[in-house]
Amino acid sequence: MTAQLAPSALPAASAEGGGLREYLRHKRAGLLARRAAARQAGHPRAELSASVSAEGRSGVRRIRIRQFQVLSDSPADFAGYDLGPSSPELQLGVLGSCLTHIFLIKAAELEVPLDALTVDVTGSVDPRGGLPDFPDVPVEIHDIAYTVTVSSPASAGTIEHLREEVERVCPVLNLLTRPQTITGSVVNTAQPVVAHPAATR
Repeated sequence: MTAQLAPSALPAASAEGGGLREYLRHKRAGLLARRAAARQAGHPRAELSASVSAEGRSGVRRIRIRQFQVLSDSPADFAGYDLGPSSPELQLGVLGSCLTHIFLIKAAELEVPLDALTVDVTGSVDPRGGLPDFPDVPVEIHDIAYTVTVSSPASAGTIEHLREEVERVCPVLNLLTRPQTITGSVVNTAQPVVAHPAATR
């Protein structure tokens, strides 16, 4: 996974100093309060969950997270209706969203002024992945890279330090770059059909 900080092509700060800088001041106050609460003895960890169901004839995957819903689908050439991004595309979007959020958090914490922030994430998937004839082709998304474009009066050294801090603590980035243990199980709600051997003659 590679990272790049791009020269800014985004709008400069407004003369009033509002916009993203104003948000970062609010974010800093919320961050300090949240960290104070997290340091209290017995502060519970957050348990996260998501539920995904396949929808009837379309096969669309409906993702439910708290009160929110997201549709994931395949393009027409893969028996889909293109009603939403694919799972690999969503993964890149989730990485970009988390990187963006942690850039905001760390900018608020370190008091680095930002007037604009965009994160672009790219990756590759090979349709041959998983086929027995191509054992060396990865099944996972690979060649993942992100580019952060910022507008900030901060020095290049300050921005680079900000990026290093983001990479150190970004949950989704570390999820993808560190070995993980994932457990799984299958629950069958239907009554299994028992095949009876043909009667011998």
